[in-house]
Amino acid sequence: MTAHPRPDGHMTNGDVSFWFAQMGGPPPQRSPLPGDTEVDVAIVGAGFTGLWAAYYLLSQAPSLKVALIERAFAGFGASGRNGGWCTGNFAWNRDRYLHGGGTRAGVMALETQLRATVDEICRVAQAEGIDGGIRRTDCVTYACSPAQMARLRAERDTALDWGVPRDRLALIGGTEAGARIRIAGAEGALVEHGVARIQPARLVRGLAEAVERRGAAIHEGTTVTEIAPGRVRTDRGTVRARHILRATEGFTPGLRGHARTWLPLNSAQIATAPLPAAMWEQIGWSGFELMGDASHAYCYAQRTDDGRIVIGGRGVPYRFGSATDRNGETQPATVAALRAILQRLLPQTRDLPIEHAWCGVLGVPRDWCATVGLDPRSGIGWAGGYVGIGVSTSNHAGRTLADLVLGRDTERTGLPWVNRQPRLWEPEPLRWLAVHGMYRLYAAADRREAARRPTTTSRLARLADRLCGR
Repeated sequence: MTAHPRPDGHMTNGDVSFWFAQMGGPPPQRSPLPGDTEVDVAIVGAGFTGLWAAYYLLSQAPSLKVALIERAFAGFGASGRNGGWCTGNFAWNRDRYLHGGGTRAGVMALETQLRATVDEICRVAQAEGIDGGIRRTDCVTYACSPAQMARLRAERDTALDWGVPRDRLALIGGTEAGARIRIAGAEGALVEHGVARIQPARLVRGLAEAVERRGAAIHEGTTVTEIAPGRVRTDRGTVRARHILRATEGFTPGLRGHARTWLPLNSAQIATAPLPAAMWEQIGWSGFELMGDASHAYCYAQRTDDGRIVIGGRGVPYRFGSATDRNGETQPATVAALRAILQRLLPQTRDLPIEHAWCGVLGVPRDWCATVGLDPRSGIGWAGGYVGIGVSTSNHAGRTLADLVLGRDTERTGLPWVNRQPRLWEPEPLRWLAVHGMYRLYAAADRREAARRPTTTSRLARLADRLCGR
């Protein structure tokens, strides 16, 4: 389906995301929890993590009674609002896993398995008849300054040192980078092969339907008030279960006892009107690549099947007290900032209307490293902290949760992110000051690198990294 601009010509702000608008709006809500019930596995949150966990549980043990409990509707959170990047990567510091007791071989195995998730998601989508708008392509990260190019070169070299196959990555010069997408001032780019572009709402809705076909119950419009061993309390009744999986990602701080577990970092996006064919001729982008840049306040973008550009980045990075947005609404200043980034990278879009803006939250652990685990004594499991790279990571997390619940010793259950417990975030106002201070420093570093054209990363950015433990 094609999203249409509002009759009054104004931009739509919120309404969850453009991806749902493209499908005709949010889906009809499933029935809430009918009252007290008992199941084998209760999953809190019906986004990618919870749905993948249910899918693999029921694939391996069809007789299980599985229920997903969702406050809004399946895909309401980051799963239905993200930038549509399915890369097989996630943001992390490899050394943190080593310091936490992992081995170099274990970290390399984790990376190898995560890369395979792109193929796995494509396999499941085909097997289940899910039209997730999946297109196999490359991810191209552009450098528009010498310092940015140096960071891409270092990223490539580090990845190769950690065993990433040489045919996975390619560092290209400005001429070749411009032949792909005509980014203004491009000095080069890092190309990653083997990734995919998706339409998030279509993928998550299709996955929810596949999970239901396998026998799971999805209870929407049901707010969880407490998770405790053996039970999930909600405003609609209590669910009793031997195993309970917390799959709430950026919304985790809203649960009792988890205010400092993960930090809900905000990310915002805008969708343009469809570009005229002549403008696409000027821009290129014929390969539908995922596109980003190497600035500190980075952006991420895709070209949609209906000829739009969707671009995202940080707006207000964090709301005091771990507050979240209202139905995806974002600030006018954020929309203006994203539009300025788009016009800086692609000046051809200067007069192009913006038809939709929205935002969402992503979960950030204190050490910026994702985790998945299960406490065998309490029966409570969890997964998340994807730091914005969750489309593919959530697939592997859900698969791992299924293994842990079923008590299976697999190639996944011994990886260094399993049962990892990072320390808590600081109380307010310290975390608000730290996060806002971090992004002010990143913005200043970007300005300095653009103006002075150094060949190394600004010291301000290094200070920002230390400030929040990145």
